[in-house]
Amino acid sequence: MLAQIPFDLSKIDQDKIDVELLRQGIIAELDAINLYEQMTAMTEDEHLKKVFSAVAKEEKEHVGEFQALLLERDKEQVEELEEGKKEVEELG
Repeated sequence: MLAQIPFDLSKIDQDKIDVELLRQGIIAELDAINLYEQMTAMTEDEHLKKVFSAVAKEEKEHVGEFQALLLERDKEQVEELEEGKKEVEELG
């Protein structure tokens, strides 16, 4: 992702911009988590492993913050999240 919103905000309905920004924030944090976890796995330096791992954990917290805000603002997302959870439970 590298610090760019991948779409033109002028083409988004004004009442949906914040929801879309939250989704982009989640994507960016997930991308950062993947990067830091890969870096953790690649380095032999134990100090760097600890730092990269700690930073990845912080990014996971950011995902939670953005998701909480998204779920406050997009009720359809809440419903579909529950549907997805039910489907997984049924398959288990």
